[in-house]
Amino acid sequence: MEWFTEPDYWLGRLVFQRALAVLYLVAFLSAALQFRALIGERGMLPVPRFVARVPFRQAPGVFQLHYSDRFFAGCAWAGCAVSAALVAGVDAHVPLAAAMVLWLVPWALYLSIVNVGQTWYGFGWESLLLETGFLAVFLGNDEVAPPVVVLFLLRWVLFRVEFGAGLIKLRGDPCWRNLSCLDHHHETQPMPGPLSWFFHRLPRPLHRVEVAANHVTQLVVPVLLFAPQPIATAAASLMIVTQLWLVLSGNFAWLNWITIVLAVPALRLPYDAPATPGAPLWYEVVVLAVAALLLFLSRRPVVNMISRRQVMNRSFDPLHLVNTYGAFGSVSRVRHEVVVEGTLDDVPREDSEWREYEFRGKPGDPRRWPRQFAPYHLRLDWMMWFAALSPAYAGSWFGALVERLLENDRDTLRLLRRSPFPPDRPPRHVRARLYRYRFTTWRELRETGACWERAYVREFLPPTRLAGPARRP
Repeated sequence: MEWFTEPDYWLGRLVFQRALAVLYLVAFLSAALQFRALIGERGMLPVPRFVARVPFRQAPGVFQLHYSDRFFAGCAWAGCAVSAALVAGVDAHVPLAAAMVLWLVPWALYLSIVNVGQTWYGFGWESLLLETGFLAVFLGNDEVAPPVVVLFLLRWVLFRVEFGAGLIKLRGDPCWRNLSCLDHHHETQPMPGPLSWFFHRLPRPLHRVEVAANHVTQLVVPVLLFAPQPIATAAASLMIVTQLWLVLSGNFAWLNWITIVLAVPALRLPYDAPATPGAPLWYEVVVLAVAALLLFLSRRPVVNMISRRQVMNRSFDPLHLVNTYGAFGSVSRVRHEVVVEGTLDDVPREDSEWREYEFRGKPGDPRRWPRQFAPYHLRLDWMMWFAALSPAYAGSWFGALVERLLENDRDTLRLLRRSPFPPDRPPRHVRARLYRYRFTTWRELRETGACWERAYVREFLPPTRLAGPARRP
C-alpha cells in the first residue's frame, strides 16, 4: 500500500534512530555504573527484596525470573553493546525482521531495569525512553520507507509530552500564570548546570518573556505538529530550539534530549531517499495492529490530560507503552540542600571535626561551580534534592545510605565526588543538616569567588552510628 510509507522522512528516521540509540547507551551506562549501591544485592533498595513482594504481572522483566548482581551487570552491559551497535547502524545491514529484534532487545532490557528500579527509576524520562523505544521497533530499516502510522505515533508522544507539561503548569503553581516562575526556577531546580547562575541573573522582564514563550511552545505549538508541511517542520524546529535552551540552563538527565529526538521525525529534511519495494504484508499487519493497540491505550493519558486533577509522570501499564508526562507543576521559591557530614570522634560534639561528603552534581561547597552531567543521570543526587524538599521522600533509602557511609561501602562511595575519610578508617558518626542555598550576586561572586551562599536551617538527621560492627566493604 503506497499510503503506508512516507519516503520524505527517510533522513529524519535515520537521525532519530541513531540519536535514540545514543540515549539508550547513556541509560544503560548509568544503570551499569550505579546499580550496585542503589538496587544491588547489598544496595539501599535491593532488587531481591522487591521482587519477593511484587509479582511479575505488576513489574514484568527478566529480573523477576532471576537476579544476581553479576546477572544485572551482564544485562546492563549487553544493553550498552546493543545500543552501540545501533548507533553504528547495524540495523540497516540486516533483514527487516532482524532489525526489529535488535530494537526490541534494548527496550526489553531497559524495561526490566525500570520495573525493579523502584524510587531510583521513578522519573518521567524513564517511561518516555521506553515508550519511544517501543515505537522505534516498528519504524523499519533501509528495506522500507518510514511507516506513516509510526511517524504519527511519534508526534502523538511528543504532543503529550509538551501539551501535558503545559497544562500541568497552568493548573499548578500561580507563578506560571503570572509569569514569575523563572525568578526562582533556575536557582531551585534539582541540579543546576554551569550556566544556571547566569540564567538566574537575567533581568526579570526577560524571565517573563521566557515563561510566556514556554506557554506558547507547550500549549500552541504542539497542535501544529499535525498540520501539513512545512508547518509541522516549523513547529518541531521551534520545540527543538526550546529544548536546547533548557539544556543550557540545567541538568535534566535525558528529558530534554529525548524530546529533541522525538521532534526529529516530524522534520521534512532534504534527502534523496533510495528506491525501496513496498513494505511486506506481515510488516504492515504488525505495525497497524500495534498502532491500534497504542491508540486504544492512549485513552487514559488523554482523560488524565483533560482532567482538573491531572497528574504528572504516570505509567498506566506495566510495559510503559503509553504514559502521561509533565514537569514542574510547582516551583520552589527557596532552595534547601541536605549536607551529609561524618566525624571520627567516639563521642560526637558540636565542636568535633565534622567532614563534609561531596556529591557529584548537587550543590555542596559554595565555591564549587555546577558541572554539566546531562544526559547522564546522577540518581542519588536527584533524590537528595527531593529529600531536601521533604524527609518523606527519603524515608525508604536515606537510613540505608547513612549505614553504608558508616561502613565506607565502596560501591556507595563511588556515587560521590569525594569522601573525606580514607578507605580503611570509616567515620564513627554521620549526621545530616539542612541548609538554605541561594545564588550569590554579581558583587558577591567577584568578592568571594563563590557561586552559592548558604545558611544553616536545622538538623535533618542527628549524629548516628552503627548499632553493631561494620560489614566489610
